[in-house]
Amino acid sequence: MDFGLAYSGLGVGVEGITKNSTLICVPIMAESIDKMVIDVRKAGLNGADLVEIRLDSLKIFNPHEDLKTLIKESHVPTLFTYRPKWEGGQYDGDENQRRDALRLAMKLGADYIDVELQVAKEFIDSIRQEKPENFKVIVSSHNYRKTPSLEDLGSLVADIQASGADIVKIATTALDITDVARMLQILVHSQVPIIGLVMSDRGFISRILCPKFGGYLTFGTLEKGIVSAPGQPTVEDLLDLYNFRQIGTDTKVFGIIGNPVGHSKSPVLFNELFKSVGFNGVYVPLLVDDPVKFLDTYSSSDFAGFSVTIPHKEAVLKCCDEVDPLAKSIGAVNLVVRRQTDGKLCGYNTDCYGAISAIEDQLLDLHNDSSTIGSRLSGKLFVVIGAGGAAKALAYGAKEKGARIVIANRTYDRARELADSVGGQAVSLADLENFHPEDGMILANSTSIGMQPKVDETPVPKHALKYYSLVFDAVYTPRMTRLLREAQECGAAIVPGLEMFIRQAYGQYERFTGLPAPKEIFRKILADN
Repeated sequence: MDFGLAYSGLGVGVEGITKNSTLICVPIMAESIDKMVIDVRKAGLNGADLVEIRLDSLKIFNPHEDLKTLIKESHVPTLFTYRPKWEGGQYDGDENQRRDALRLAMKLGADYIDVELQVAKEFIDSIRQEKPENFKVIVSSHNYRKTPSLEDLGSLVADIQASGADIVKIATTALDITDVARMLQILVHSQVPIIGLVMSDRGFISRILCPKFGGYLTFGTLEKGIVSAPGQPTVEDLLDLYNFRQIGTDTKVFGIIGNPVGHSKSPVLFNELFKSVGFNGVYVPLLVDDPVKFLDTYSSSDFAGFSVTIPHKEAVLKCCDEVDPLAKSIGAVNLVVRRQTDGKLCGYNTDCYGAISAIEDQLLDLHNDSSTIGSRLSGKLFVVIGAGGAAKALAYGAKEKGARIVIANRTYDRARELADSVGGQAVSLADLENFHPEDGMILANSTSIGMQPKVDETPVPKHALKYYSLVFDAVYTPRMTRLLREAQECGAAIVPGLEMFIRQAYGQYERFTGLPAPKEIFRKILADN
């Protein structure tokens, strides 16, 4: 689905950046009024444009007194929501009392209230005569099961408008990241103020990209994990990590395609780099189940480039219109760029250089001798754990440097297939426990074994590591994996995955931006994070 932007809003240029008009709303869900007051003040200090006060979260609620207090103590505009259980909230009391509380909030000076579509028309009719001029009613619809078709979403917008809403709010659930595309289309083409958000981790990008497509507001929490709906980022991440205020219609979208992607440092790195050089882009995590479907759906020039990680590096190669010869030889890509002149997808592999150069440099440091002609890898027995895209890059790169290759994988047939392609030997992963044909071997883990949260896992038992002179681990969260720690204890030199990550990212940045990689800034950003 290629959706072009029929929307002309506030653009963002490198020179004279203009802030977008999309608001950041912080949900306040404390159980007591005193805690709510504290959180409301904190939200204002943290950069919120307004607060959503969730009255249904209160254990004890005295409407007149408490509403007065909350409105008086808030230094930013207030939105009051009293969500019933039948719409995903916590309120399970008398319906008339609930609506009376919302009416009272309006009379006492609230800026917005949120009412559910099911009761909206009757409620709005009841306040029509006394509604203040600047007061806005948000009429909301929540779908906790799925994201409906584009046609059904359009009909829903029309129904909400017909209820008398000042602002339309639709929140759906993403079963796949491509569901978000339908919501973005609704935002782009809507002629009324609209909040359109897609819940769950697969819908996360809707919360970051809404200013690009014309959304009225997004939600950002005060703390991680304390959310009013699944998939909400923190207000701090919106402002500092994603540079939310500067996202506009002209902003190019980049991101990392993978599953999982929550551990990735790429959003931190690239967003900070974009900010530091004034490049008009935003970089987001993309939790993708089906890369073919994803690339087919997000096929407009707005989605300008993607890093690719486990497990999609081989599948994405097949989606590319053109593939760099190195990536074609490896059989995997970790970078896809959409050429702006013709929209074609071009695939590259920067993993190979990132990993092999890091290993070679460590070997040079190990031997403290730069006079050797050729690579320090030449003639070495190079054991690769894994048989996916990263393993292919390691095996191909080491083979090119003259190493002898061994592929170890849980599935022996996959190990055999990769080993045959590089003229190497295949073993099962279990065989590595007793695999030591010679001393001074090099071990390279390309799998996610040992990655957060499973930091106690390791692909090779410690006793087997004494036969290796150098151990590399592609995992970089945590920085010091169990594999690296035990290898170091056995006397091996180690190369952390972060070193590969930095080096492979240089090439990605240059392809994304057309600018030379500021290598010192790269290292400083990652050192600080």
